[in-house]
Amino acid sequence: MNHAIFDSHCHIDPVNYGGDAGVEAVIQTARAAGVTRMLTVGAGYGDGCAARAVQVAERFEGVWASVGMHPHDAGQVDDAVMAGLVALCASKKVVAWGEIGLDYFYDHSPREVQQQVFRRQIRQALELKLPIIIHDRDSQGQVMRILDEEQAWDGAGVLFHCYAGGMAELEPLMDRGAVLSIPGTVTYSKAPELQEVASRVPADRYLVETDAPFLTPEPLRGRKNEPCHVALTVDKVAELRGSTADEVARETWENAGRFFGI
Repeated sequence: MNHAIFDSHCHIDPVNYGGDAGVEAVIQTARAAGVTRMLTVGAGYGDGCAARAVQVAERFEGVWASVGMHPHDAGQVDDAVMAGLVALCASKKVVAWGEIGLDYFYDHSPREVQQQVFRRQIRQALELKLPIIIHDRDSQGQVMRILDEEQAWDGAGVLFHCYAGGMAELEPLMDRGAVLSIPGTVTYSKAPELQEVASRVPADRYLVETDAPFLTPEPLRGRKNEPCHVALTVDKVAELRGSTADEVARETWENAGRFFGI
């Protein structure tokens, strides 16, 4: 592959990779594999996760960050937490708000609280003119309803991370101007719906991601995921689209750069 790759969603947190030295090793390995741009997500590990993501992004060239509170941690959100997240957005390396949304699979926070915090963060992202990264797991259409009601589509952009829907769910997203990112699960044999989506999504409306340290693609499934492994997802998407890995890398690089404004 000649074209560099952009991993649009990973959690390069020192908590996941053995401290600062481990983070540096992961980023160097990614660069050696041609993954020269990464978005590290400052959400998913409670209060403090966002600050660590910004620190990593500011430390390394080619790495940017998002900030937000994952629905798992919605119960932790108060005025002080929101003020801290907003303050982090002063960094030029912060290019998105998220991942935010609803998770009715694990229900780590009460659903009503998840909804309230989701709305609050949408409004904050719109005020800051930052694109929004969405986490939607088993919300039964409530994520879409809230995005519609909060007029989130009129902002800087909406990205459905780790897309897990099929073609029926794709059309309304495309109609609203959304972007989706395809994770390593597209390489799994039991993912025919996602594979169809990957083969048919418009060329200017998709990204690729690892969601590292989760969702390691085949044939490395079972290992801790890293940004370097996104190349396997690129290969699979190229196969599904009847394209080349270089073309998929180029399309997703351009799409990610446009979405995140970098």
